Formats: sequence, C-alpha cells, structure tokens
Amino acid sequence: MCSCRASGGGLVQAGGSLRLSCAASGFGFDDYAIGWFRQAPGKEREGVSCFSSRTGSTYYADSVKGRFTLSTNNARNMVYLQMDNLRPEDTAVYYCVANIISAATSYWYCHNGMDYWGKGTLVTVSS
Repeated sequence: MCSCRASGGGLVQAGGSLRLSCAASGFGFDDYAIGWFRQAPGKEREGVSCFSSRTGSTYYADSVKGRFTLSTNNARNMVYLQMDNLRPEDTAVYYCVANIISAATSYWYCHNGMDYWGKGTLVTVSS
C-alpha cells in the first residue's frame, strides 16, 4: 500500500520561502509519477507540480512557474517542493500525491490527479 506523508508547511510572510517534504513509501522510484496539489478554502483543487518518470519531465502550473521547484531523492523515496517568493494567494493545504506506475505525462497527472493522496500540510502566506 502506498502512502505519502507531507510536512514542512507553516506561516511565512509574502516574499519568503518554504520547503515541503514528502516521504513516499510502498512503491519504487523507478516507474512512478509524483507531485503536489493544493486546495485553498472555497477554491478548486489545483495541480501545482507533477513529475512523470515515463517522460522524465516536470510540469508546473503557470501560477507557480519560476517560483516553485519539485525535486526528488530517489535513494530516500523523498519528494520536495521548494517554494520561493511566496504570495498570499499561495495559501492553501498542500498534498503530496503519487502513482505507482507512470502511464501518462506530467501535464496529464497535474490536470487529472493521481491514485494515492497523503494528508495535507497547511501553508499560510501573510501579506
């Protein structure tokens, strides 16, 4: 069974940085998809950044492009989301998500979701 445990959320001022971490278990980091979604109060869920081992590419939503960076440590089954130049509109609960196989592009996953979701971590950006 897969699990994704996200951590690293908190309160930060606008312009600041946070790094979210996700410990993913139950699958190997050889054929997989993994990413981050977020949901703000009253808003729809948004795919922030996704990686697909099938294509080796990483997708970023336009709203975070140039400010957020997804990275992985395959040896430790860890995924990170470095968030820089944070804005109040980045305030949301962030979720680490994963697929145990990679059958689509990173773009597809960020627009359609993945099979496994962990508990979210709250990020609050004050103005």
